Amino acid sequence: MFLARVIGTVVATAKSEGLQGIRLLMVQPVGPDDQPRGKAICAADATLAGPGDLVQVTQSREAALAFPDSFIPIDAAIIAVVDQVTVTA
Repeated sequence: MFLARVIGTVVATAKSEGLQGIRLLMVQPVGPDDQPRGKAICAADATLAGPGDLVQVTQSREAALAFPDSFIPIDAAIIAVVDQVTVTA
């Protein structure tokens, strides 16, 4: 799992059957300092996140488990909208 910032939306008029009704968002992974890390990815949204929101993203098989039909073809899912991050060293 990692933190990311929602940076955009993806519009797909044709989707796999299991993806109907699932929003797709572009997210930019960020570090605990909120600075971009790596490349932006497309993630299925299980939380109703919006542009600019800080979110928690999971990948691999666990991503599909965030949805009622856990046999859908997704590789990344937004599983939480983050309210606050506190880092103690």
